[in-house]
Amino acid sequence: MKNKKINIRKKLSKFNDHWNPKVVAEMNDYQFKLAKISGEFIWHQHKSTDEVFYVVEGKMIIEFRDGKVELSKGEMFVVPKGVEHKPYAEKECHIMLIEQRGVLNTGEVKNELTAINDNWI
Repeated sequence: MKNKKINIRKKLSKFNDHWNPKVVAEMNDYQFKLAKISGEFIWHQHKSTDEVFYVVEGKMIIEFRDGKVELSKGEMFVVPKGVEHKPYAEKECHIMLIEQRGVLNTGEVKNELTAINDNWI
């Protein structure tokens, strides 16, 4: 067993790009990913898994076709599988995502915002 703690702030200081999640830990089949977000993402869904958004620093909105949820530092939200959503941050926001290994950040859509999986820091 490794007794190595993970310092979230240090990990976040190692990158500056937006919408490109970096894996910092795994638990069973789930990955803990850090990302910096700014502006709008795309509408997408994850058909086979829920997705957790936890705000480390800043504020963000997750839009749904029938409403939205606003999240601030220390708050989290679970987007149920199959629910179409679009994350947004007016100013840079630092988040942690928890999702199954192998899940693309853009769901079923592949475009310029699709991040490489298993990108560890």
